Amino acid sequence: MEYTQKVVYQSNYWYNDGLKKAKIRDMTGAVTSLKKSLQFNSENIAARNLLGLVYYGRGEVGEALVEWILSKNLRPKDNIANYYIQKIQKSPADLDTINQAIRKYNQSLVYCEQGGEDMAIIQLKQVVAAFPGFLRAYQLLALLYLHTEQYSRARHVLKEARKLDTTNEITLRYMHELTNGKMRKEAAEAVKKDEKSQTVTYNVGNDTIIQPASALKDNSGRMTFINILIGLTVGVAVMWFLIMPAVNKSTSQKTNKQVTAFSDKIAEEEAQISALKTELESYRASSEESENAQQTAASTKESYEIVMEMYSHYLQSDMKDSAMVDSLKNVNPDALGTLGKSRYEEMTDSIYPRYADALYTEALQAYEVANYSTTISDLEVLVGFDEGYSDGKAVYLLYKAYDKTGDTDNANTWKDKLDKDYPNVDTSDLGESDSESDTSGSSKKSSSDDAEE
Repeated sequence: MEYTQKVVYQSNYWYNDGLKKAKIRDMTGAVTSLKKSLQFNSENIAARNLLGLVYYGRGEVGEALVEWILSKNLRPKDNIANYYIQKIQKSPADLDTINQAIRKYNQSLVYCEQGGEDMAIIQLKQVVAAFPGFLRAYQLLALLYLHTEQYSRARHVLKEARKLDTTNEITLRYMHELTNGKMRKEAAEAVKKDEKSQTVTYNVGNDTIIQPASALKDNSGRMTFINILIGLTVGVAVMWFLIMPAVNKSTSQKTNKQVTAFSDKIAEEEAQISALKTELESYRASSEESENAQQTAASTKESYEIVMEMYSHYLQSDMKDSAMVDSLKNVNPDALGTLGKSRYEEMTDSIYPRYADALYTEALQAYEVANYSTTISDLEVLVGFDEGYSDGKAVYLLYKAYDKTGDTDNANTWKDKLDKDYPNVDTSDLGESDSESDTSGSSKKSSSDDAEE
């Protein structure tokens, strides 16, 4: 009892620590503390429910639902997890919004891998606008702004991300990179400005002269006189030789600028049209993906509930094997987590063989007294979950039962499966072999023909 009390105390201690951190939006710290609480006491309902809320607060809806479903199965009644699950299920529009946000986030990752940062930024803006609690979307958007040196926008996004989780390691690392990147950019601009201030640029006719400021200052008198002479010479030359060519060149440059502007505008409109087409196609596909996501979530929830309910009956041994097998057949093992799959396999490894033996024994006894309908019904159930029972004995007996009733179609179907999958089936418990059965059938047919004659 002293050890149990210590474990419960430790679990409550970490739960209180996680609650404190959650209140100040330290979601990362809260997750760590609540997981420690559940390590000490996996049935701490308050800790599990709070962990689900923390996950939901960071936009991780799937992880939140898993925790609430586990909590519901541990305490079916008087559990606030029921309210959380029902609230999500009763808001299909909100669930669809979340699914679309996740899909667009995944599409943004694809755009990033393909080098389409602009398209990824457009998608992520829509994600955070529709689902403001999606922490990972804020972080990816901030990373793209950092990559494209849009530091002011990155700072704004990171502030929003930090409001969701104040101590998230990824957010803090991006803020550190924001500070360093901005400092590097300012230093480069300062160097460029300093270099520019140390030179003087002036024009001589159509030529541009760049000269250090100190040299210009030392030779300012001489350069003034030289510039006057050069200016007079160039002015005369321009008057006689360059007036008309300059006018033509100006006209040509103006035309080229207009063509370039029109080309840029057309390219921009084409890019917008392409983006809108891509977005339209994604909207068309979103409804089907959303429906699949809802069906997957429903299947996962149903499978967890069945496993938890059947495991309770399994431990208490208060339910018939037939009823448990009927329920376990509705479980999708691939949708279960590690704990759920372990409990599912524990039950099937124990119940299925025991129930299969009982069904086969009952079918064999019915067959021996020519009660073929009972034999067929029992064996149909058996092959439904264990077709290869006893290396094909169930298939063989089912074939014989159908054959005895004169149901040729079903008898031939199971005979073909027997010949294909279980050619060496052992039929010693029936007191006959397959070859002997065929011989007996031939003998009976021959006797019948003699009688008719």
